[in-house]
Amino acid sequence: MEWFNYYGLIIISIIMIPNIIYAITHKNDFINNYNNKVAIVLEQIGRYGCMVFMIFNIPYTYFNFWFKDALVAYLSVNGILCFLYILFWIICWSKNNKLKALTLSILPSIIFIFSSIVLANIPLIIFSIIFSINHILISYKNAKSN
Repeated sequence: MEWFNYYGLIIISIIMIPNIIYAITHKNDFINNYNNKVAIVLEQIGRYGCMVFMIFNIPYTYFNFWFKDALVAYLSVNGILCFLYILFWIICWSKNNKLKALTLSILPSIIFIFSSIVLANIPLIIFSIIFSINHILISYKNAKSN
C-alpha cells in the first residue's frame, strides 16, 4: 500500500452502513443525555481522524505492515471484528441498553486501535486512542442515563 488503503476504505464502509441505515430509520430515537462538550468534540475529532487515516497513509508517519503475514492478520482480525459489529447491530437493533452501547462502541475502537498497530500508523494510533476513550465514555453515559 502506498498512500491509499483500499482495505481501510472497505472497513470504514462496513462500519458506517448500519449507522447510516439506523440514522435514517430511527431519526428521533437518539437523545444525547451526556453533554460534556469536551468529550463530544474530542470524540468527533478522533472519529474523523480515524476515518481519514484508515484510508489515507501519510508518508513518514505510516510504516506499513511490520511483521510477516501482517496483511493476513489485518484482514482476518478486522473481518471478524466487522462481522461481529454487524451481528451486534442486528441483535441489538431495536434495543437501547448498555450492552448495545458498549458493544457498538468497543468494537470499532478495537478495529481502529488494532489497525493502527498493525499498520504502524502514528496518526491513526493517536486518533484511535482519542476516539476510543471518548466514544466509549459517551456511549456508556448515554446508555446509563436511559
